[in-house]
Amino acid sequence: MKKIKTVGVVGAGTMGSALAQKFAQEGFNVILADRAMNFVEKGLSNIKTTLEDGVQKSVFTKEQVENALSKLTGTENLADLKACDLIVEAIYENFNAKTELLKSLSEIITDDCIVATNTSSYSVTELAKNISHPERFIGLHFFYHAAKNRLVEIIPGEKTSDKTFEAVKIFCVLAGKDAISCKDVYGFAVNRFFVPWLNESTRLLQEGIGTMEEIDIVCMKVFGIGMGPFALMNATGVPVAYHSEKTLEVFGKLYAVAELLKVQAESGRQWDINPEWNNPVDAEKEKIIRERMLGVVLFVCSQIFDEKVCTATDLNRGAKIGLRWRKGPVELMKSLGVVEVNRLVKFISELYEMKMPESVGEKFWQMHSVKLEKRNDIAIITMDQPENMNALSEETVHELSEKFHEADKNPLIKTIFITGSGKAFVAGADIKFFVKNIKSNKICDIESFTGFGQKVFKRIDHSQKTVVAIVNGLTLGGGLELALCADVILALPKAQFAFPETGIGIYPGLGGTQRSVKKIGKGLSKYLIHTGKMLSAKDAEEIGLADKVITADDAFEILSGNQPLPTISKKELNDKWKHIRDFFEENSIIEIQSRNFSNHSLTKDEGEKIAKTISYKAPIAIRLADQLIEEALGCESELNHLEEIFSTSDALLGLTSIGKKVEYAGK
Repeated sequence: MKKIKTVGVVGAGTMGSALAQKFAQEGFNVILADRAMNFVEKGLSNIKTTLEDGVQKSVFTKEQVENALSKLTGTENLADLKACDLIVEAIYENFNAKTELLKSLSEIITDDCIVATNTSSYSVTELAKNISHPERFIGLHFFYHAAKNRLVEIIPGEKTSDKTFEAVKIFCVLAGKDAISCKDVYGFAVNRFFVPWLNESTRLLQEGIGTMEEIDIVCMKVFGIGMGPFALMNATGVPVAYHSEKTLEVFGKLYAVAELLKVQAESGRQWDINPEWNNPVDAEKEKIIRERMLGVVLFVCSQIFDEKVCTATDLNRGAKIGLRWRKGPVELMKSLGVVEVNRLVKFISELYEMKMPESVGEKFWQMHSVKLEKRNDIAIITMDQPENMNALSEETVHELSEKFHEADKNPLIKTIFITGSGKAFVAGADIKFFVKNIKSNKICDIESFTGFGQKVFKRIDHSQKTVVAIVNGLTLGGGLELALCADVILALPKAQFAFPETGIGIYPGLGGTQRSVKKIGKGLSKYLIHTGKMLSAKDAEEIGLADKVITADDAFEILSGNQPLPTISKKELNDKWKHIRDFFEENSIIEIQSRNFSNHSLTKDEGEKIAKTISYKAPIAIRLADQLIEEALGCESELNHLEEIFSTSDALLGLTSIGKKVEYAGK
């Protein structure tokens, strides 16, 4: 499979420069090209400014910025792109301009260079007719702001090869993007429902049903978003919405461009929204706006399912990651129920004289959060809900159980890999589940969930097959407990490990107090659990929590079966970790909390710093975690204190104050 190391980006405008920045940040060599050097220089200057602003805001380190800038070069000569493994076309949305560019590239680049279009409107298959070797051509539709927004739609054309598709999937992961796959139809998946949503808002304004401010306010409430449609069009460009909707008109009357949107786009002006407006919306008016805006989304999404454009999982993910909707369209459908969705879809169908979609119902709304792939004698289980940081919900743990059982019982499978998609391996359990059940006085449901999770993790731990965790990113709480069930833990350089539970009022309940001791010993387990400190991949390798740090390329080679597992050798702790281990092994938690400890090899300041960190944690959670570690009665012993810990006011305070500084009362 082709490995992508050097990426060309053609078009140094807002989108192109953002893509070049992101690719360089992720370690690719990047050539930014445009038709004249003044455009290129402006793009590079904007990238430099953005990165330097990031240093001021502590988003990047100075070293990271220097590394990224060193990966970037600019050119006005397309011939310089001959060195590229992948070229992303990111010029303005004009079909003729794109086709001319693709013809020019065909005369320059190597036959195996992958070419991708970032079009949001045009057919990938149609564009592919203008490039030699169309099997290496594909759609990669990135979303604004491309350096920050993780979503990308991967759109194979009719002639796109499987090799090209697989190569860009890997590229997207390495580029820090969360990809969804779509059929090559106008609007693909997300814009297919999002742009008509914008268009409908202008119809409501045009019809005098509501003001821009009223429509924005209602939409923010209904869809759980920070900006309404008019504010969003101002941010991304009114002409963009207009031109995108024009390409969708082929789908019927609903998609016809609103006259007011056309007028506004051609005027070159933004919508004149009053930022101070904060008046209540009349109830009847709110109902009409809600039903029209919601109905359009549900109608179009049902059409998408009719046409099998993408899966329900990908459609929902696209809205949550790409558009920042709190609930994706499929979640909205599930929460509304079949009867109400059917009513709203029928309402839009009749309003715009469109055929009623057939794909309305629970069977069309099935989503999955865990993926299983089998390749010869290996199975790959991917925690696959990046929009929720792969959090362990009830549904996710049940899916994990099913997928692991399927892999484990297969006699052909020798090795089972567990990894995650997106920024996280698993970022802990679903906090909302805990909060909901504490508030409704259903701690028994928390006990049932944790008990089932323990059984699943025990099966993984005791499997006769080799289980390998490839930890790709954030690995917190239940995620670290899952990784500890594996025989081998391999960490990518960006992986991070922590037990944050005592900082949010609870303790590890899926085996963390027991399996961590087996892996790294009592002293270091106490350090991790009592302080909640975040470990880098390098730190985790140094203490033996991770068996080895590997590159992303190594991970893909291992998962593809082209490379064996690395040799794991036991490492001696360095002095730093020995001192921390000894501090926790030779001082009780009470001695540390009361500052009545022996420093041993730590300096007094180091001991004080650890004690101070622990003083911010929930006292009951610390006591119970320490007790469980000391008693060493096995993973199931953690179930014995769940009612006690989740009944505390500290637990509710901590779980509802994630990311905030709190003072625990020990109650």
